[in-house]
Amino acid sequence: MTRVLITSALPYINGVKHLGNLVGSMLPADVYARFMRARGHETLYICATDEHGTPAELAALEAGQDVATYCAEQHEIQKRLGAGFDFSWDHFGRSSSQQNREITQGLARALWQNGHLEVRVTRQVYSNAEKRFLPDRYVIGTCPYCGYERARGDQCENCTRVLDPTDLKNARSALSGSSDIEIRDSAHLFLKQSTFVPRLREWIDGHAAGWSPLVTSIARKWLDEGLQDRGITRDLEWGVPVPDDIAGGKLKGKVFYVWFDAPIEYIGATKEWSDQNGTGDLWRDWWTERETTAPKYVRYVEFMGKDNVPFHTVGFPCTLFGANESLPEGQKWKVVDQIKGFNWLNYYGGKFSTSGKRGVFMDAALEILPADYWRYYLMANAPEGADTNFTWEHFASVVNKDLADVLGNFVNRVTKFCAARFDGKVPGEGEYGEDEEVLITELGLRIAQYTDFMEAMEFRKALSELRAIWVAGNEYLTKAGPWTHIKTDRARAAVGVRMGLNLVHLFGHLAWPVIPHAARLIHQAIQPAPEIIPWPDGAMVDFLDQLDADQPIAVPPVLFAKITDEQIAEWKARFGGED
Repeated sequence: MTRVLITSALPYINGVKHLGNLVGSMLPADVYARFMRARGHETLYICATDEHGTPAELAALEAGQDVATYCAEQHEIQKRLGAGFDFSWDHFGRSSSQQNREITQGLARALWQNGHLEVRVTRQVYSNAEKRFLPDRYVIGTCPYCGYERARGDQCENCTRVLDPTDLKNARSALSGSSDIEIRDSAHLFLKQSTFVPRLREWIDGHAAGWSPLVTSIARKWLDEGLQDRGITRDLEWGVPVPDDIAGGKLKGKVFYVWFDAPIEYIGATKEWSDQNGTGDLWRDWWTERETTAPKYVRYVEFMGKDNVPFHTVGFPCTLFGANESLPEGQKWKVVDQIKGFNWLNYYGGKFSTSGKRGVFMDAALEILPADYWRYYLMANAPEGADTNFTWEHFASVVNKDLADVLGNFVNRVTKFCAARFDGKVPGEGEYGEDEEVLITELGLRIAQYTDFMEAMEFRKALSELRAIWVAGNEYLTKAGPWTHIKTDRARAAVGVRMGLNLVHLFGHLAWPVIPHAARLIHQAIQPAPEIIPWPDGAMVDFLDQLDADQPIAVPPVLFAKITDEQIAEWKARFGGED
């Protein structure tokens, strides 16, 4: 049994996340965490809100709140929505926590002591209108690479290039819109990333066979273009303060850059979890190789959209590599083993937009349909190999065909027929024959393939295989035709119903990582469902013939209602779409 540590990119604090954010990190991480638990692995799934940086200050200013109050409220909203989507977080923390502050400052001290940080005087944007330095995201302008006119001072969201505010053309304040800005000197800490290039290249190349081309291509591009040292402090009040024992107190009043402390919150949130549960230093068993108290091997997997890949293949590893240099064996920080990156999910060929009222956001999604509808569709169409496109027409087609017609109809037909003709009990008459043996063989192969795809985090392929398993069950039931044979050959009808009920049970197990609420209803039609529904390992012949004769079953409620043309039209009018 492997210990599996899973983190998903931290959702930023300002605003409810849209479907693209959902499928790009938190949802696939949850599906994988559930799968790992079902397989019997000790699994820890950690996430948190990313609360520092200028967007938080700007959003709080717009909301008329102080930033601490704003972040506390938004954290609770995101936590509630995560629960609404059935995310099985072991802990959902906050990057503004005391734990993250202490660990961030500790790692910074180690980097300083090991010679990987230095103070440099930088030329920064100063706004005469606001009489203050403007951190990266307080400056907007035209991207020098792609011409996007609202590029931020830290990164262009259009072409994903990392920028400095001084790179922008037609720069102006994001606070006031004033272009009355000038460049002044300001001292900051820099992480000497350029010195880590050989170490990073060796590390990335060593994982290339297991990482997707998307992740390795982005990581190598950064190295090939010449990795630059990175400023890791900002002139802000909201953030993790630079401790006075770094640089002799010359940086008093400055805070760490959000992209320095945010990944460290993976560790901070794990300590929050440990502290909350009164387990002392248990968090260290997941993040350090404590040989005397923990297994030597923890497999660490990260999930994120492609815009986050550079910070997790370069910035965060540099932090950990640099801090590890002064730590003895057995106490070094754990560096990620597997990174699952995703492309964009677009909405009718364009971007999701809160201001433009385009696209579906998590709160609205749950208002109109239960979470399982979204979970299944998004994972079946995950943007793994390329960007994908959401349309209401495609969404309705997938829901109606896969969930309503194939899965829901199968469960409904079998359980209702059993209730009507076999008194709601598993029939014991008859013996499995050739048709059942053929089905068992096919499902054994398909479930093995489904398992392999889930292990490899190839979710689109996995869900295609899951659907094929459901289809195989439907094809068997149609061929077995118990409703036809019940009048002339009760034993033959009983065999079809018994296999059908065993298939219902099987489907509940296989679907649990993806559609947990529906899977629990399916499982409970046959027998009480455990908290973690285990994976159906072992011989299919045993799993598909394990229900006892005369065991009572129940008819579950309708699992998935079909989406109508009227609903599609209503939702397109509400959320935007093609004219």
